[in-house]
Amino acid sequence: MASSILIKNVLLWGKERDIRIEGNRIVEISEPSSGDARSVEAEFVIDGKKKAAIPSLFNAHTHAAMTLFRGYADDLPLHEWLSEKIWPIEARLTEEDVYWGTRLACLEMTKTGTTFFNDMYWHWHGTARAVLESGLRAAISAVFVDFGDPAATEEQKRRNEQLFSAAREFAKRSDGRIIFALGPHAIYTVSEEALCWTRDFAEKNDLLVHIHLAETQAEVEECVKKHGKRPVEFLASLDFLNERVIAAHCVHLSRKEMEILRENDVKIVHNPASNMKLASGVMPYEEMKRAGLQKNILLGTDGCASNNNLDMFEEMKFASLLQKAHTGDPTAMPAHEAFEMATLNAARAFRVDAGEISEGKLADLLLIDLNNESFVPTHNIISNIVFAANGNCVDTVICNGEILMQNRHVKGEEEVRERARAVVAKLFESDERGESEGVRKRESGRVRG
Repeated sequence: MASSILIKNVLLWGKERDIRIEGNRIVEISEPSSGDARSVEAEFVIDGKKKAAIPSLFNAHTHAAMTLFRGYADDLPLHEWLSEKIWPIEARLTEEDVYWGTRLACLEMTKTGTTFFNDMYWHWHGTARAVLESGLRAAISAVFVDFGDPAATEEQKRRNEQLFSAAREFAKRSDGRIIFALGPHAIYTVSEEALCWTRDFAEKNDLLVHIHLAETQAEVEECVKKHGKRPVEFLASLDFLNERVIAAHCVHLSRKEMEILRENDVKIVHNPASNMKLASGVMPYEEMKRAGLQKNILLGTDGCASNNNLDMFEEMKFASLLQKAHTGDPTAMPAHEAFEMATLNAARAFRVDAGEISEGKLADLLLIDLNNESFVPTHNIISNIVFAANGNCVDTVICNGEILMQNRHVKGEEEVRERARAVVAKLFESDERGESEGVRKRESGRVRG
């Protein structure tokens, strides 16, 4: 970590300012200095001319290592996509595969201005190692799935208890950048017993809980059939819902469910690109605002198999435009609301003292290249960020007081790309062999159906 950074003459909300960072905090924001005396005091000096400083972005729901599946099995129905394509190949993933897939995700997020992501995936240690080495922040949960099998439930409990203990060392080594969370996948893959265990373990240890919720109409119908309640109502009946719960998707909600989410201070993650691609539906944002949930709504990309990138600039634009098109109201989700979902709302939800640039806050920020065509002209910088730009406008990324990218270069990025390509070649070579063998057997009559 740099002991001190001075960003000189950078545009900050319409005015040129100097921003001084000491350790991992912003310690001073001032009018530009007239001489060089302040520069001598800083270990690193960054020329902020023709650049703007903004808070770095939060990706509130993703599966980072799924970068390895980018462009694989597109344009399929959700159940077929999961059961016939994604789950079979995920079963072959090793910890090292997940490590390199996550390193690729961290590289992509760094280059597009995201410094925090909320992840749920297999091989927790592989993800944690990648985050540790990348310099980013993350809340990392292992996928908790038991499908109602008592033996699987007990195994998952033990595994999460072990991971919780192991996570302390990662938190220490990362200066608090790595947060352990619990990750019950969804109500249709996790038993009631396991959900109750998650509730109690999270309460005892003050842990965030990351869960998919009300993503599809089929999920709602199955829950009503099985439990006699809609998904949010079912979780409420278990006393599962509270301020620590991060609920991804929340596409199919009744008004009563919205009120339950508000009463329990549940955080909700909107995933517009993934929801559109998988035809899951449109999150009822305007109704949720009227129900008092606006400050609890965050933004996420989902995994690269269902998006297909991790660019939160694009996600902000999708989020806003989708609501305008869906409601027929051009004032729905204005730019500043989409921006807050990816910054301040998320920072509060994940208990990270960032999300805005001010003295005393963590030094998590971006420098935007104002020479990028998306910022010419700049009548309103938030409008340009949400509606005009993509992640390629980011010149410099600072997280926890460390410069992770400058002049759009990330240290070691070439190796990350090459190693990720090698992992993909290995995974999908075996996939192709398996498919070819299946075809051969079917043709010979030894496999039917």
